[in-house]
Amino acid sequence: LSLSLSLSIIDLFTYKVAGHSLSLPFIIMELSLLFHVFFVFELYLSTLMVSCNFIALNESPHSSSFPSNFLFGTASSSYQFEGAFLSDGKGLNNWDVFSHKPGNIMDGTNGDIAVDHYHLYLEDFDLMEYMGVNSFRFSISWARILPKGRIGNVNMAGIKHYNKLIDTLLHKGIEPFVSLSHYDIPQELEDGYGSWLSPKVQDDFRYYADVCFKYFGDRVKYWVTFNEPNVVVIRGYRTGIYPPSRCSGSFGNCSYGDSETEPFIAAHNIILSHAAAVDVYRTEYQVLFQQLTKILCYI
Repeated sequence: LSLSLSLSIIDLFTYKVAGHSLSLPFIIMELSLLFHVFFVFELYLSTLMVSCNFIALNESPHSSSFPSNFLFGTASSSYQFEGAFLSDGKGLNNWDVFSHKPGNIMDGTNGDIAVDHYHLYLEDFDLMEYMGVNSFRFSISWARILPKGRIGNVNMAGIKHYNKLIDTLLHKGIEPFVSLSHYDIPQELEDGYGSWLSPKVQDDFRYYADVCFKYFGDRVKYWVTFNEPNVVVIRGYRTGIYPPSRCSGSFGNCSYGDSETEPFIAAHNIILSHAAAVDVYRTEYQVLFQQLTKILCYI
């Protein structure tokens, strides 16, 4: 059994970068329990690191009580970490547009630069190696690969970036876990047909997954189609505090939307998009790569 644990210090920092601090009641309701859990986990990790001096999995099997295939990892998402929001051919995504509209983010911050992981990933990976982690879950920016969805060209600069990123991880003995969607979607698809409210998005997501499997699947063994799709649905289409900011008047402060029906439509299309991605991998790539690959939908 392989487990990936996200270090709380990174997750808590990026929570702010993404503009989740939309209101004080929201923070108290959503994060009070998480702070407690992460605090306890941080204490445990601190004790573990002090007593074991950053356990290395290649040491003697008697140096740790963890099995040899146990994965300690960190995690990130493209919008919260990468920055470089218009660099090297990347298109706008829904969070780029949402965070730039006055009033959407309480303190006016955005992910234009974030922690600049796009330019500083080598330093970040050196830190991961020093910490002794052996896995890293990150998401690919859909708009960096396909700025206009399937109707446009593949942005080869984006492909090159993620190829370098994956190769560097593997060189350092860090297993890449790749999420295809962590809240973001090309703004072109939102403007064109309403993104998750249209069945057209299923074909776009299938094509996007196909491109990623084609260019990265020979080295990536673990795939996540969607990170927390429940959050995308509830906060994007029921309360409207996330893009595309759709909700009924009684549920939030939105200009349009239907909180009673749209969340179910969006969830329906996300589930079928997940199934489409799994299908294209099984039919086109499972035999080609001849490796055990896990494709998950993380909730």
